[in-house]
Amino acid sequence: GFMTRYERKLFDELRSPHLKYWVPFVWFGNLASKARKEGRIRDSVDLQTLMNEMNKYRSWCSLLFGYDWVGIPLVYTQVVTLAVYTFFFACLIGRQFLDTDQGYQGHDLDIYIPIFTLLQFFFYAGWLKV
Repeated sequence: GFMTRYERKLFDELRSPHLKYWVPFVWFGNLASKARKEGRIRDSVDLQTLMNEMNKYRSWCSLLFGYDWVGIPLVYTQVVTLAVYTFFFACLIGRQFLDTDQGYQGHDLDIYIPIFTLLQFFFYAGWLKV
């Protein structure tokens, strides 16, 4: 409903290796300039305001296209993976029970299975995979 059938045909026939979000903006700019020459837009300040708003909207579309074009760099996923595993290892050691009142020789670690730490790790690792 935003284009006529003729405009849609021209839009579909346009060959571009990238997205064609910019084509309607070019059409709009040409139509606005034509409307100014024909007197439908009476003041150049109005035309400039209209074009500035259109350019602002086009730059937002361009920014959105840039976010789509550039993916998250691989190093970020590697850092997050390393952080999750390092956090799990620190929790595995740090959350072990050590009863100092028992007077263990050399304060050795009391090894057991930390259930909640394992559940937390599975949650974070699963979240990382998503």
